[in-house]
Amino acid sequence: MQRRALLAGLAAAPLARPALAQSSAGGFPDRPLTMVLAFPAGGGTDVAARPLARIMEKYLGQPIAVVNRPGAAGEIGFTELARARPDGYTIGFLNTPTIVTIPIERPQARFRLDDLLPLLNIVDDPGAIWVLPDSPIRTVADLVAEAKRRPGQISYGTSGIGSDDHLAVLALERVTGTKFLHVPFAGGAPVRTATVSRQIELAVTNIGEAIGDYRQGLFRPIGQMGTSRWAVMPDVPTFREQGFDVVEGSMRGLAAPAGLPRPVLERIVVAAQRAVADPEWQALATQLALPLRLLGPDEYRAELVAMQRHYAALWEKHPWRE
Repeated sequence: MQRRALLAGLAAAPLARPALAQSSAGGFPDRPLTMVLAFPAGGGTDVAARPLARIMEKYLGQPIAVVNRPGAAGEIGFTELARARPDGYTIGFLNTPTIVTIPIERPQARFRLDDLLPLLNIVDDPGAIWVLPDSPIRTVADLVAEAKRRPGQISYGTSGIGSDDHLAVLALERVTGTKFLHVPFAGGAPVRTATVSRQIELAVTNIGEAIGDYRQGLFRPIGQMGTSRWAVMPDVPTFREQGFDVVEGSMRGLAAPAGLPRPVLERIVVAAQRAVADPEWQALATQLALPLRLLGPDEYRAELVAMQRHYAALWEKHPWRE
């Protein structure tokens, strides 16, 4: 109920001037759009983005083709989005922290945060560590004890070097003096496959990505990395509650190439806000248990800039090269 009220409230406020946004956008859009996702089909970004794109279509009056461009922890997809023409016909999803950490860790990266225009953040998904149901590890303390017994041997999968999943385990290593074996993948879906097939011992993914497997009894969380418990999984304690100061997660939201004309920006933002207020989306968001956090363009950008500064300072002290 709280999420539905939040969606409705945030979506209603900017709708005082949708006519202006549409009339001043020069007939935009008059052809189909493309939505670029930097991670594979079946992952947390894909699961949220595809239904959103479908619902946005009725408010834009044009189809939206969703394309997955996974690889290099998101760099391939983010670069494609950043280098697209800033005309509104190519939009995409940004994922934190990789949208800010990739340029920090890779000076040769072909995009920067300033190359992108944040439009509307939608999801803020806490990280979690998951094990198979028959694992003897039940708590973070259990995991730490096992890691001290087998240093560098417990394998964990993430969506790539510098991802929130990877940085979360590095933070756990720092606060506990442990060492794990990192196995990076192209996204959350292959991490799931590798864990279920017992190729790796731990899946480190966001709550929203693995809650379906949790509900089916395939995964069991040992803790989540939000600042507080999540109403959908109230029995899962945070890492902080268990005595380990690790907070990490991933924001996911809409963006476009920098330089987008203001009327086109407003047209897309209004359509996205209407889509997330749509009863169909609200039902899907509840069904998928998406951890929602809506931020408009200015708030969204401010959050990303602050995050960029945070990780730049962290890189200076604890670079996460492998």
